[in-house]
Amino acid sequence: MSLSRRTVLAMAGAAVLPIPAFAAGKASGFAALSKRWLAGMLALGPVNATALGDHRHDGALDDLSPAGRTAASTFSNRILTELGRIDITTLPRAEQVDAKMLQNALRFDLWSREVLKDWSWDPLLYTNLAGQALYGLMARDFAPLPKRLAASVARIEKMPGLWAQMRANLDPARVPRVHAETAAKQHSGVLSLAETLIAAQAEKLPAAGRTRLDKAMARLKTESAAQQDWLDKTLLPAAKGDFRLGAEHYDQKLAFLLDSPLTRMEIRKRAEAAMAKTRDEMYAQARKILAGRPGAPPTPEKPGQDEQQAAIKAALDVAAAERPARDRLVETAEKTLAAATDFARRKDFVTLPDAPVQVILMPKFQQGVAVAYCDWPGPLDKGLPTFYAVSPIPDDWPAEKADSFLREYNDRGIQEIAIHEAMPGHYVQGAHANAYQSVLRAALASGSFIEGWAVYAEDLMAETGFLDGDPLYVLTHLKVRLRAISNAILDQAIHVDGMDHDAAMKLMVEQAFQEQGEADGKWVRARVTSGQLSTYFVGYEEHWALRHDTEHRWGPDFALKRYHDTALSFGSPPVRFVGQLMFDQPII
Repeated sequence: MSLSRRTVLAMAGAAVLPIPAFAAGKASGFAALSKRWLAGMLALGPVNATALGDHRHDGALDDLSPAGRTAASTFSNRILTELGRIDITTLPRAEQVDAKMLQNALRFDLWSREVLKDWSWDPLLYTNLAGQALYGLMARDFAPLPKRLAASVARIEKMPGLWAQMRANLDPARVPRVHAETAAKQHSGVLSLAETLIAAQAEKLPAAGRTRLDKAMARLKTESAAQQDWLDKTLLPAAKGDFRLGAEHYDQKLAFLLDSPLTRMEIRKRAEAAMAKTRDEMYAQARKILAGRPGAPPTPEKPGQDEQQAAIKAALDVAAAERPARDRLVETAEKTLAAATDFARRKDFVTLPDAPVQVILMPKFQQGVAVAYCDWPGPLDKGLPTFYAVSPIPDDWPAEKADSFLREYNDRGIQEIAIHEAMPGHYVQGAHANAYQSVLRAALASGSFIEGWAVYAEDLMAETGFLDGDPLYVLTHLKVRLRAISNAILDQAIHVDGMDHDAAMKLMVEQAFQEQGEADGKWVRARVTSGQLSTYFVGYEEHWALRHDTEHRWGPDFALKRYHDTALSFGSPPVRFVGQLMFDQPII
């Protein structure tokens, strides 16, 4: 993941701003309660508010101080108490779904802050917030440039305060070293954003605004250098924390993230079975690719384990030979996106949005965790572009490391990423989600629905004959599916079972055929995140189960476009709710 657009589910801190008053006496209806929650959440999380398209708080910054955390917990507890007074079963069915999603989100918010206490040990919470605070204001033209610049200056002025909160909140002994290393690498991206996106356009501000910006930038440079010094010389040497969540915290977090009946053990069982099945499918494609090729390994109809491994690896080497130059990633991404778009239009298996999508280089403050992501505009921002961001190859990477990256993201590999991130993956799903009438549902979007749809979309393209069923494309597609499956195994194996580096490399490089560079990056990502890597496979399983159920129920009336448009028409709730809404089942 890729990583899809940010949600408010992990709202770890908030600004100390006025909270809407609660009516005394008996509880009000859910519609009124949801409006109060949304208004309070947007005020308490200004950076998320910007992402959702509410720009009343664009000059504010989240407050992660003890007072800010208390304000956020107080607010979530009050809303949760109010929600508990409502008989959810009496609500309209759509509101029942929203109420259950809100209940899960509120509990997750409180658990993250008061049980997991990630604000006390995860520096990435702060670096990501700092970068998004500026990037979210400048990336899209949601308002005239001078207005967005003025809001950016206000946030730049508050940035040293956020860094001070970070230093005060973090207990270096509890910070895992990999988190500290990643934060130290990403930190300079904030200053880079301020210089390239904001200071470089200072002439667009009136004289007083330029003076204020100059003063804010001067302080930002000084404070940024001091913060980098603290990260390098204080945090890093003292970072001794365990990056593993452990079974109790992992299972609790996974339950909140997935909001699914699937347990960790069931996910592992399904993933291992899916890995074996997908490897068998890859071998079938490898036999086609290697047939008659000089020097190819044997491909018997019933291979042994070593024979299967060698054949798949040899066939993937053929695909890896066709790859872009290291300086042509964006151009290649644009080309593959156009090919996927043309095919999806011809096949007409889902209604495609009219909103624009742009391929961009991933900002530095977000690099180092995923190779690509899709960021669509918030539901309150209309007519703005979706960004398909691709991570550049760093200039300091040696040729061997860059070559490993490009072998993984070869011509067909980048094609598969374009499908996942944009067409008909995240971009299409995000546009449908924004059309849903409930802003609350958009704010609480299910990560497993979102990522699961994108992985399902990869299958959909292969199923309907993309690239004329080219065996090298199908093989690459299956390899990418295998990555999603192995993600779920890796996620829990690291955080619960104590999987070490060597075992993780064996899983990724040998069993899932990932290049060393990809595996190295995933080793970092799997340690600095938890739970999110499971959303791909779990959501994928749930989307396919829903489709099979629909095919059975609709029978001869089943059609792909009808099904896809219907499944996407409910926003992005946990997949089980989609089936319950579609088939008039109890909302549970």
